[in-house]
Amino acid sequence: ASLLLLLLALIPGVSGDWSASRSWIHVGGFSLQPVELVKLTLVIFLAAWFEAAGDRGIAVPAAGLLPFLAATGAAALLIVLQPDLGSLMVVAAAALTVYFAAGAPWLHLAGLGGAGGAALWLLVKTAPYRTARLMTFLHPELDPQGIGYHINQAFLAIGSGGWIGLGLGHSRQKYLYLPEVVGDSIFAVAAEELGFVVTLAILALFAVFFWRMIRIAADAPDDFGRLTAAGIAGWIFFQTMFNIGSMVGIMPITGLPLPFVSYGGTALMVLLGAVGVLANISSHAAPRPVRRR
Repeated sequence: ASLLLLLLALIPGVSGDWSASRSWIHVGGFSLQPVELVKLTLVIFLAAWFEAAGDRGIAVPAAGLLPFLAATGAAALLIVLQPDLGSLMVVAAAALTVYFAAGAPWLHLAGLGGAGGAALWLLVKTAPYRTARLMTFLHPELDPQGIGYHINQAFLAIGSGGWIGLGLGHSRQKYLYLPEVVGDSIFAVAAEELGFVVTLAILALFAVFFWRMIRIAADAPDDFGRLTAAGIAGWIFFQTMFNIGSMVGIMPITGLPLPFVSYGGTALMVLLGAVGVLANISSHAAPRPVRRR
């Protein structure tokens, strides 16, 4: 069903065109971003498949590597056709997290890493705008009024915040200067309005949240719960790192929302559903023995 929705997003008359990407289904007054659903459903599918394969089956290509490539590759191909490289990176990272947690052989993981790096290089080289983004990441000062406008305005927003910020709602960059202020750039706006201290506290909250997801995966009552929790943790962790990293200049801008913070209906709905799955897994965890002194 998720792959079918991705396919529908490519059909003229059904797809909603925003920017250069056809990532939405738009019918009447209803819109949906299918790739957000794929992030969760692919994790659940791979977790169920690898649980059925068992520890020994993972090492056999016919039961481990090939089904992984088939499921992830089908989703990746449709995402590339949109095109949405940022979401592709998150989906691939979440899928690899499940495969790693299932006990994938290191040789398979190394091969996937090399093939993924080569595919990413090919995607960048075959699209001029991706090459321009990469060059802007390496040299943001080269074209501050053109392709480098977004990242330079983000730097101005973050730098203007100082230690304590300009005050909630008092951002200057979000008015006519910084693009996508409620989506991709929300972290830069938060840094400008709330300052370094509160921004550091936000990062600390994310760190606690990531740690709790890891603990839920470790304490899961079965392999399916463990792999599902690990995949969700990988998805949210990498998407958060990609978003914040692009705003502070340590990664190219990818156009990804910041989980739980950026505005968005489909993304927030699916994220809250994923957290519900995590809470359910956690509720069935075996109680830890009480230490007595």
